[in-house]
Amino acid sequence: MKNLDLKQEKALIDPFWISGFVDGEGCFCISFNLKERLTLGIEVRPSFSISQTRDKEGLNLRCLQDFLNFFDCGFIRFSKRDNTWKYECRDLSDIRSKVLPHFEKFTLRTKKLRDFELFKDVVNSVASKQHLNEVGLKRIIDISYQINMGKRKLTKDELLSKINLKNL
Repeated sequence: MKNLDLKQEKALIDPFWISGFVDGEGCFCISFNLKERLTLGIEVRPSFSISQTRDKEGLNLRCLQDFLNFFDCGFIRFSKRDNTWKYECRDLSDIRSKVLPHFEKFTLRTKKLRDFELFKDVVNSVASKQHLNEVGLKRIIDISYQINMGKRKLTKDELLSKINLKNL
């Protein structure tokens, strides 16, 4: 019965509303983690997310649950640091099979469209294992630093210097 309820709930969510909401509130992000055990020392982590401030009525959380039901992937977590709920999808397979096709069909209309196109390029590059060679990883880093430029732990040059790719 629970699966039927989720399918019915998903059918009630307007896909154009999903895209419009993401245009204003969504984030297509590529993060990098330094991992010595990896050949090139850098893990590439694409993610799609939406954050909403915690409210007394729980309306913002309910809104994020709509995204969870609609995409049928990802998770919701609470951040004490900034008092927000966040819907997030990090699974590459889910991003490729559920998130990307939605935004290809129900197009974004703001600058977020450019971010989406760059994000899609990186996701497909990672899926085709381009991040496992130096030239491919540098290309992914170059593209990624055009998205969400102000929210990075390391500058692009600092990241490239970790793997000596600055001059490739």
